[in-house]
Amino acid sequence: MTSAPKLPFTKPSDEELRARLSAEQYQVTQHEGTERPYSGEYWDTAAPGIYTDIVSGEPLFSSLDKYDAGCGWPSFTRPIADAMIVENVDRRHFMTRTEVRSGVADSHLGHVFNDGPKAQGGLRYCINSAALKFVPATELEAQGYGEYARLFG
Repeated sequence: MTSAPKLPFTKPSDEELRARLSAEQYQVTQHEGTERPYSGEYWDTAAPGIYTDIVSGEPLFSSLDKYDAGCGWPSFTRPIADAMIVENVDRRHFMTRTEVRSGVADSHLGHVFNDGPKAQGGLRYCINSAALKFVPATELEAQGYGEYARLFG
C-alpha cells in the first residue's frame, strides 16, 4: 500500500507558489482570500474521493463527509483527521469567525461554523475550492493516497 506524501513538508518560496498556483489559488491560500460562491470547481462535486491541500498535498477532507449546505462552497462535517486542520480566531471584516488552515502547509482553506448537520456533530467546514485538489477514489492508490482507499470500500 502506498502512503500519502511524506512529511516533513518544506513550503515553497513565494515565487515558486506564484508560479505553481493560479492567481485565485495563490490569493485564497496565501492571503486569506475567498472565491465567489458557486464559482469554485468543487462546490457541487459528488464523486467519491478525498480533498487535499493544493499546496502540500496533505489529505484534508473526504467526500463521505461532504454535503450540500446551500452556501456555494464545498462543505464538510469534519476533516479527514483533526491533526490536519488548524483553527484560528479571525476578526477580519468586522466579525469573529473561526478560520481553518491546513496543518502542514499553513494554507488558508476557509472557515468552520456551528450550523452544520446536528446528527454529524453540528459543524460546517466551509472550504474554498481554490485551496483544494480532488483525488477520485479510483485514483487514490496511483496518486499516493492508498491508505484512504479503505474509506470507499
